[in-house]
Amino acid sequence: MPQRVVAIGSRSGLHARPATVFVQTATSQPVKVTIARDGRDPVDARSLLSVLALGASHGDSVVLTAEGDGAEAALDELAALLSRDHDAQKKA
Repeated sequence: MPQRVVAIGSRSGLHARPATVFVQTATSQPVKVTIARDGRDPVDARSLLSVLALGASHGDSVVLTAEGDGAEAALDELAALLSRDHDAQKKA
């Protein structure tokens, strides 16, 4: 099963705005994606409440997992999204 380990890039962590963008992108993928933090059980990446409940801060590592046709591309897109500093883009 393909996985990606990604460090959260947003200085404020995976808070409401970047989490919403992440969930919307995960929902548009052709495969189900899960996200996990600190060895905890994975949660559905399409659930905003579950993603926010992870409490992922700047620099924390999360594990993305997907399975099926398109899993690698989905993980690449979501990993790139999580590694960006969305807070810096807002101020630019």
